[in-house]
Amino acid sequence: MDKVKITYRGWVGHFICGHDCMFRLNTLLEYGDIKIVVSTVGAMKSSLSKKYETIGYDRYFETMAFHAEKEGDFWDADVMREINFESEWAWNSLEDEWKANKGHIAVVEEIRNGLIDGNQY
Repeated sequence: MDKVKITYRGWVGHFICGHDCMFRLNTLLEYGDIKIVVSTVGAMKSSLSKKYETIGYDRYFETMAFHAEKEGDFWDADVMREINFESEWAWNSLEDEWKANKGHIAVVEEIRNGLIDGNQY
């Protein structure tokens, strides 16, 4: 088996304040019985002040990956089962949206290649 099914989705995959994020990417990777969600969020706008706020220490965008669990009809991130990866995962400027987008794709590719190489994460 060398084909990883990749599905790009538009909802928040992690982060409790994700509903306030203007930027969100959520990608499901499926390889046999292994299902992994890569999630990128950022550009969070406070619902109170309407100003952009960081989503963690000194960052406006972040990418994380998790094993997936079935929720209703969908496989979504099991945030208790985080996956480590080598690619860049945090960006500290609001102008880094394109870097975060490219970074998300890099993480998807890193995990895809890892799955093909036998990593079960």
